[in-house]
This record gives sequence, C-alpha cells and structure tokens, in this order.
Amino acid sequence: MRPSRGVTCFDCHANGHTNASTHLVGDIRPQPFRHRIDTPTLRGVNVQRLFGSQRALKTVEDFTEFEQRAAYFDGDHVIAAKKGVNPLERGSQVHPMAEFQELLDFPPAPKLAINGKLDPKKATEAELRGQEVFFGKGQCVTCHTPPYYTDGLMHNLKVERFYKPRMINNLMASADGPIKTFPLRGIKESPPYLHDGRLLTLEDTVEFFNLILETKLTDTEKSDLVSFMRAL
Repeated sequence: MRPSRGVTCFDCHANGHTNASTHLVGDIRPQPFRHRIDTPTLRGVNVQRLFGSQRALKTVEDFTEFEQRAAYFDGDHVIAAKKGVNPLERGSQVHPMAEFQELLDFPPAPKLAINGKLDPKKATEAELRGQEVFFGKGQCVTCHTPPYYTDGLMHNLKVERFYKPRMINNLMASADGPIKTFPLRGIKESPPYLHDGRLLTLEDTVEFFNLILETKLTDTEKSDLVSFMRAL
C-alpha cells in the first residue's frame, strides 16, 4: 500500500466544485439508519447562510471546523487520533479557509439578467416557458427564489407520506426531516440531486417534486422546466 497524507477538502470538492460522490453521515447509529449524503458544490458559498444539508450550521467557519473534526472519523476520537486528526485553530486556520471558500463563485449564466431571471432576448422559447412554470404552476419559486434560487432556509418535504419505513439495500427508508434549500444557480453541473443524491438527473428531480407537490405537470411543462434550470 502507498502511504497517504490523509483527506483534503478538494478530494471531494474538486476544484472548489464537487466530485459527485456520496458518503454515509458519520454520527448516526445504528448502521441501517445512517443517511447517505451528497457532496454539494462549493460554488456560491458566499451567498449561503446555512451549511450542511441537514445540520443548519450558521457559518461557513462552523462547517469548516465541523468537517475537519468529525466528518472523516465517524465521531470516534480514538480512530481520529490513529489517523492523525488535526484540530484547526479558529483564528489562524479556520477563518482563512472560510475566506477562501467565499471566493468560489457560481459559474457564468449568460442568459440571465441582473435580477436572476432570463433575458428574453437571449433565451429560447422552451426556456421562457419553463420559467413561467417555475414561477407558477410548478411552485418551485416557493423555496428557490432569485437571483440565486434559494431562500436560505430548511424545509421538510414529508416524503414519508408515500411509503412505510422499510429496509432498502441495507438502509432504512425513513423520514428525512428538514432539508436545506440548495441554490439552483449552476445546477446543471452538479448531479446527482437532492441532499442524498437519490435523483440522478434534472428530469428525475422535476418528476420527484411533481409527485411531492402534486403539481400535475404535463410532459411538455416538465421538459420546459428542465430547459429553464439548465440556463440558470
């Protein structure tokens, strides 16, 4: 085996973005109840005010420190010590790391105007129709408000309405609880989707919320909605 210098932030958040991997949350027991967590992009961290898909940590400094101390060691301080845990000093290390993350901006979206909505002169008809669905029948704007398409809050989708708790692939399908509203800017570059990566494509995501919100979108409306989100 080759020696390893450990785990770095950019191993998962490749180039300040994401490598699209998922992992099991470290501090939930028993094993079947450990949630799968998607690796979100770090682009646009500067406009966010909640961190962690279900933890609601209030600052990027808090989340940086949390990830360093706990994320890779399952909450086991003995294993952490064996691996060489490196607690960060808040003033000289955590703060500069947070300042760096604040520089990671969203990717360009040339079809958007300064208010975050489509410029009619640049958008296609499908994208404009999708925008109407997004702000209307689709109810997406309830949580994903422009210009960054997030309300900075957490919401409980109550997905457990649709199934009874049961084991699926050795994991217990149970209530998710409150989930952070992730920004939709640059969303086309960040599959898979939802907090646990259960939705592989934007088409899957639209269909998922069509069922959850009972919006009864037509096939054309779903297709247009995906076209709009690809322009964000």
